Amino acid sequence: MASRWSTPSATRRDSATRTASCSRARSGGADFVSYRIGFDVGGTFTDFVLQSPAGELTTAKRLTTYPDPSEACLAGLDALLAAAGVAWSDVAQAVHGTTLGSNVVIERKARGVGLLTTRGFRDVLLIGREKRYQVYDLQIEKPRPLVPRRLIGEVTERVLADGSVRTPLDEADARRAIRALVESGVTTLAICLLHAYLNPQHEKRLAALAAAEAPHLTVTLSHEVSPTFREYERTSTTVVNAYVMTAVRDYLRGLGAALGGRGYRGRLFVMQSSGGVATADAMERYPVRMIESGPAAGALMAAAYGELTGHRDLIAFDMGGTTAKLALVENGRPYTTTAFELHRVHGAAGSGLPMNIQAIDLVEIGAGGGSIARAHLGVIAVGPESASSVPGPVCYGRGGIEPTVTDADLVLGYLNADYFAGGSLRLDRDGARRAIATRVAQPLGLAVEDAAWGVHAIVNTNMELATRVVSIERGRDPRDLTFVAFGGSGPVHGCRLAQALGIPRVILPAAAGVTAAIGLLAAEVKFDVARTWVRRLDALDPAALTTMYDEMAAQAAAVVRGAAVAGNVTLARSLDARYVGQGYELTVPVPAGRLDAAALARIRAAFDEIYAARYGYANPMEPVETVTWKLAAVGGAPRVALAKAASDGRDGGLKGRRRAWFPETRGWTECAVYDRYALAPGARLDGPAIVEERESTSVLPPGTSATVDEYANLIVEVAR
Repeated sequence: MASRWSTPSATRRDSATRTASCSRARSGGADFVSYRIGFDVGGTFTDFVLQSPAGELTTAKRLTTYPDPSEACLAGLDALLAAAGVAWSDVAQAVHGTTLGSNVVIERKARGVGLLTTRGFRDVLLIGREKRYQVYDLQIEKPRPLVPRRLIGEVTERVLADGSVRTPLDEADARRAIRALVESGVTTLAICLLHAYLNPQHEKRLAALAAAEAPHLTVTLSHEVSPTFREYERTSTTVVNAYVMTAVRDYLRGLGAALGGRGYRGRLFVMQSSGGVATADAMERYPVRMIESGPAAGALMAAAYGELTGHRDLIAFDMGGTTAKLALVENGRPYTTTAFELHRVHGAAGSGLPMNIQAIDLVEIGAGGGSIARAHLGVIAVGPESASSVPGPVCYGRGGIEPTVTDADLVLGYLNADYFAGGSLRLDRDGARRAIATRVAQPLGLAVEDAAWGVHAIVNTNMELATRVVSIERGRDPRDLTFVAFGGSGPVHGCRLAQALGIPRVILPAAAGVTAAIGLLAAEVKFDVARTWVRRLDALDPAALTTMYDEMAAQAAAVVRGAAVAGNVTLARSLDARYVGQGYELTVPVPAGRLDAAALARIRAAFDEIYAARYGYANPMEPVETVTWKLAAVGGAPRVALAKAASDGRDGGLKGRRRAWFPETRGWTECAVYDRYALAPGARLDGPAIVEERESTSVLPPGTSATVDEYANLIVEVAR
């Protein structure tokens, strides 16, 4: 079932959300010429948004389908367009967010992936890094390498750390290695040679030899995927790119063909982990860049909500049906990293598969509405396993037998069994209660309500720990930040989480359940490039630096313009730098314009300032070393801006009352239930209260108060 956000001038419909619109002007101007769609696949639900030429947004949700998530995508888009009376031929742009890449890695679905590397470096994936994420654990667990040792070949060649060739490529040896891998069943080959980021000639020649020996072979090269230093991370990034390449290519081509068969004449765009979109063609070549596709869109939109409400430093909290994702936003921009980890063991930093890609720095844990609860060793345990959409929580009535967080929230009275997902999915309250009773309450000798509250509280505690990682470990006190809670389950748990962390303010956006899908339409076309050039900052040649940046700009701008972007392409430059002798870097901005001695001095000053903010001190006398120079090409202005809600002068919206369980009142309490679509700007709500909309439910615990702002967001003040 769809929800509609109309412009202020539009007629309000009872079934529609009247609180927002989108256009270049925040006042709701209509300057589009055609429709745009965004669709984001989550572990449990797939979310959809349609943007009209007038700037109106229509949203919808549908259960994700397995094993092929594109089934839900296509069925949901067909239904959304049909409900709006829009033909596929009228849609100009489709933007997709998906976790397909990360799912392929986590579930180890790929076959026939091999690696070719410099002789003597066959075991780089097994050796990894010396650093242990749990120093005293003798049985430390790390993810298995994606490529087994038997499918890793070696070639005789050697490029030195300055890019010079010590040992030329032995082509006869290379041909033998390629043939051996193909005979072992390799169909996708990652090539990663020592120091190829400085001199890629041997990698290029190996690719040519592979094409000659095995024309069917799909090849990916490290100097194209990750032209940066650190062999383990570069090899891991290249292998991940190769590992997901076939699945992503087949999925995107199949989806694109299905859209074209329906009459869609535009290009398919895909959200990247960096917070920008690129064409599906580009992502087929660099699928590693879309590993955290959908979650990045949510963080991007949370930053936009912060801008609208005047809060530029915040934590984005996206809790869906399967996972919870958190990101730090500083000065209106999501915190990014080039040291991203996938599939962390027990969530510990340093325990996952490292990737040198530009990505919004997300912390993701197995805590969602579908997280399974159970009695374990005399206590309640929640997650990381999820019931997903198949079979789903017990209350979905689709065959699930294990209680979940959603079941607990339903038993506690937070969810409306008759209005879940706008009434499109009726929930079985009695089934949820029986599941919690038999699998949690009875084994622990608890009342059902106490057990349900325990499930709710424990999943909050798990997310609290992750929130501390995303804030405190990056030098930010969460009490100084604003909390933006979205996703299907985020507004149910957001205020409680903020209370535990001492965060004074929570933003619950309108249509919070589809925030990530809306973020897809807010993203710019973007492409990032990076090059490692290790030099002392005070010894750099500005002319050589300018030449390198010109080459990077040409490469990145070509990809952006290849996406049919009209107008100017904006270039943003940055640098990973460190004090000489250090092993890790901080990212500092590189000023626009001419790169001369004055620009280098500004870079030095910015580094000392950022270093002091992170670590509490800086040493202006210590020389600084540059490591990786980065550039982002951006084209196309983001075209979603929420318009101010039209006030009808009412403070109403009360749709009834129901009992909900709160520990502050030592049990059941009658609390007000509000229709979010009937709340006017300026309306004030005091907790305990529940606010319902189609895509999500917001829970205001006792001691909180909320005000509806001019954009129809709920701004919640949390008692410390």
